[in-house]
Amino acid sequence: MSNLALRTISGVGFIAVMLCGLLINQYLFAALVLFMMVAMMLEFYRMSMNGRHSGAKAIAIAAGVAEFALLFAFFNWGLELKYIALPIILLMAIPISAVLSEDRSHTRDVAYIFTGILYIAFPLALSNIIAFKGGSFNARLLLCFFILIWCSDIGAYTVGKLFGNGKRKLAEDISPKKTWVGFFGGLAFCMAAAIVIMLTGLFDFPWYHCLTLALIMDIGGVFGDLFESLWKRQCGVKDSGNIIPGHGGMLDRFDSTLVAMPLGAIYLSLLGLL
Repeated sequence: MSNLALRTISGVGFIAVMLCGLLINQYLFAALVLFMMVAMMLEFYRMSMNGRHSGAKAIAIAAGVAEFALLFAFFNWGLELKYIALPIILLMAIPISAVLSEDRSHTRDVAYIFTGILYIAFPLALSNIIAFKGGSFNARLLLCFFILIWCSDIGAYTVGKLFGNGKRKLAEDISPKKTWVGFFGGLAFCMAAAIVIMLTGLFDFPWYHCLTLALIMDIGGVFGDLFESLWKRQCGVKDSGNIIPGHGGMLDRFDSTLVAMPLGAIYLSLLGLL
């Protein structure tokens, strides 16, 4: 099977899984996001730390899963808000495990562990706020966020491939193939997608908020992509993993989302639209 065919088949399957998780019910949504969280944190820690401090990594992943579960319970079943702080107890176990560890030569790994929580677990846990907009489960807004990010990626790749040869690079020392031409192509695709989503009624915001949201998410997505590329370059790896055949790891697929999604949610929240 050719690489293109493999990428196409796995890409279609990936989109089908995403649609099922976002559109059928809240329990499939929870299963989808928890799977993404665990897979991405494992990939991030494997890149950064190899096999070191497995106990601390397990605690960090458990804290992320617990935070998502408690927020889900808060929105879905009305769990008391005070319990949402409980995962902090798990986080306090991370420095304790570092002190008790026999490996004292990689203390900086503790910073990597907390980075994984802030970078991956925290944004994904907060996806509950978007999915339960209005008090009941409705992940269409979250799906729209993903559509904007995907359209930005498609536009950047397509326009950059067609017109970016020999043009000024966006961040050559981090990602040599990305150009400013591709960046503006991605932005144009993202804004066009926002208008189409508004016309279909999935966005119930005025057009200027839709375009501003697209701008914020596009820029956030670019920085999310470049941050992961920077991290992979520092770690000396090409892909974060191989869980999606032909596409790399989960972190490779959702690096843009981890920055773009929180920024989009903050924008809508500040304006009282979320």
